Amino acid sequence: MSTKKQTYPDGVRVGRSSAGLGLFATRAFKKGERIIEYFGRTISKEEEYTSRSKYLFEVNSRKTIDGTTRENIARYINHSCKPNCEPEIERGRVFIDAIKSIKKGEEFTYDYGEEYVDEHIKPYGCRCVKCKK
Repeated sequence: MSTKKQTYPDGVRVGRSSAGLGLFATRAFKKGERIIEYFGRTISKEEEYTSRSKYLFEVNSRKTIDGTTRENIARYINHSCKPNCEPEIERGRVFIDAIKSIKKGEEFTYDYGEEYVDEHIKPYGCRCVKCKK
């Protein structure tokens, strides 16, 4: 029986967080530094409306990424009302950049946006570090 160890891009790892699983820094990141790309299959508007995926990222009015694939570990970045990262869209691709300095061991977070928060987070209560205090 072979055991395949998950490999992660430089500087990140998946681990337990207050919201289940999260993505954490294994080294320090500077403000403005690119952390990771959010990627997956591009889906149609019709699929977007019928999809049950929790990992949809709307790039623009014509393109949505379904980041469900396990290789897309950026999907583990949780929402925060006081984030340390933000998505940056460049030429139809989504990158996650640091908006402040991030220390080794810190969890990466970004604001999922008002629509997602209203539909999926508010009904159950926000579990981000800022709101749990």
